Amino acid sequence: MTEIDLSPLWISLKTSLVATIFAFFLGITAARWMVNYQGKGKEIIDGIFTLPLVLPPTVIGFFLLLLLGRNSPVGKLLQQQGINIIFTWSAAVIAATVVAFPLMYKTVRGAFEQVDDDLINCARTLGVSEWKLFWLILLPLAGSGVVAGTILAFARALGEFGATLMVAGSIPGKTQTIPIAIFFAAEAGKMGQAFNWVLVMVAISLSAIAAINYWSERQDTKQTTQLKSSTFSKSLLNLLIFGQFQDFQISNQNQISKFARSPLPQKPAELLVNLQKNIPNFQLNVSFTSAQKPLGLLGASGSGKSMTLRCLAGLETPNQGRIVLNGRILFDSQRKINLPSRKRRIGFVFQNYALFPHLTIAQNIAFGLQNLPPRERSQRVNKYLKMMQLQGLEQRYPQQISGGQQQRVALARALAIEPEALLLDEPLSALDTYLRSQIEQLLNETLANYPGVTLFITHKLEEAYRLCHNLLILDQGKVIATGSKQEIFERPPTFKVAQVTECKNFSHAQKIDSQRIKALDWGCNLRVVEPIPEQLSCVGIRAHHLTFSLESSQENVFPCWLVFTSETQHRVTLFLKLHQPPYDSQEYHLQAEVYKEKWTEIKARPFPWYIQLEPLRLIMMEK
Repeated sequence: MTEIDLSPLWISLKTSLVATIFAFFLGITAARWMVNYQGKGKEIIDGIFTLPLVLPPTVIGFFLLLLLGRNSPVGKLLQQQGINIIFTWSAAVIAATVVAFPLMYKTVRGAFEQVDDDLINCARTLGVSEWKLFWLILLPLAGSGVVAGTILAFARALGEFGATLMVAGSIPGKTQTIPIAIFFAAEAGKMGQAFNWVLVMVAISLSAIAAINYWSERQDTKQTTQLKSSTFSKSLLNLLIFGQFQDFQISNQNQISKFARSPLPQKPAELLVNLQKNIPNFQLNVSFTSAQKPLGLLGASGSGKSMTLRCLAGLETPNQGRIVLNGRILFDSQRKINLPSRKRRIGFVFQNYALFPHLTIAQNIAFGLQNLPPRERSQRVNKYLKMMQLQGLEQRYPQQISGGQQQRVALARALAIEPEALLLDEPLSALDTYLRSQIEQLLNETLANYPGVTLFITHKLEEAYRLCHNLLILDQGKVIATGSKQEIFERPPTFKVAQVTECKNFSHAQKIDSQRIKALDWGCNLRVVEPIPEQLSCVGIRAHHLTFSLESSQENVFPCWLVFTSETQHRVTLFLKLHQPPYDSQEYHLQAEVYKEKWTEIKARPFPWYIQLEPLRLIMMEK
């Protein structure tokens, strides 16, 4: 009986395994670098990395011969060292690595790009290095893609033929892989032998396809259920984050729960900002200072609020300007200073919370504390679990807790690093009304005791008014008003500021004399008390400042008719026309807001009603 030569199988497996290992590390490195690369020629570099995927293998083999052949510069250099690569097993590994690399690179790069940017940026603000960010966040979250890329790379290396034949030849027992054995067996008329090797290749290929399908289904399952670590991964993460293998357990010892007792910082907090950044449609140009009292940033969507916070946190780089926090220069374009996010000591609470889905609640809170001794880390996590009323949830994952609890975890994680500034980007927008009220109360208490600088972005004026002492109004990247909330709300200097602060009644205006103006759109003259601006453009009054009078003889009282109403559970908005009845449902001058008790009182009155625009409530604005 003829002995079966299995050497092509062992050579193929050995070659593919070594090539896959090389492709694994090279592909992950290239993918990570390309995800971060923002320079010129990115498409060209990507094309070079991907080229072996589309070129015929014989062309790849030809290029390898040019590069490594005896007459090439590299080949001559290797010969001087007594090294010969062509027609050796090493050449087979090189050929297999080159053709397998693009599959690993493209698959892993796609997996990396699927990881939420906010998770990456959040990790940076928590002070971890890029190396730890890669191992603790990026690689675990892209794990299924990495596995799929590895399997594909192995299958491609196993099936390599043309390039291997050109650079490694067909030396039995040395470089003859299964594809080469199939080719020469078929050429010699040994169809049975060739068919047997084909069956081996089909079996291996089907196994690779089954493995990829398994990982794909697993990935789909993770997207619909919680994303959890295995027991081993969880223990490893505990070691890296807490410095201990065992699960974190909340301590029974009493922890300090107020920031007033924290060592942060000894002198009054102060943030100085003067930055310019070119962004689509306009240039961000903001300049302001903020101390310990929370500063609310208001403005329409796209006005530059979030970009301002990202520049402060180091997630975006201004084109020019200066940022100074408690005397530390974070950014200075003239002096070429630009501290990375991890060194700025700025806590950032993202709009979507950006909780790491593969880490437990305790691991999330402890993520930015890896430079502390293990005991101190555990004490710090205990402190913030208790402060945010998260006891009993430390071993759960983000997908296993409610939205309000996720918000508290995000806040605890940002505060746990004891930042010198805390940035909150619409932290309540994803919550329903009931949860928003609860978290707002917690935020109010927390910020009242926080000794650092706080910047709070919101679209809701009421939130900003309740949580912040001062307001900064942005429009198209520029600061159009700044000051105390009472000042901004009661005396907005311009029409745009009044709009942002939710004033609903406006009319073009002209000065008559030092105490009277003409409201052109409302068709009436108004007595005023405040000094009239030199560049008077319009007059306004807030809907809840309008009052109904029974006497028509009072100043600034005018007859009005109801056009239509809009109700909420507590208030009614009345759309009113002055001077005469309306002709249609869109013809109105003013909106008045009243509580339902008041609406019950006035709705039965005969028309005309009388509305008063109190002189002290009138807002006179410039353009």
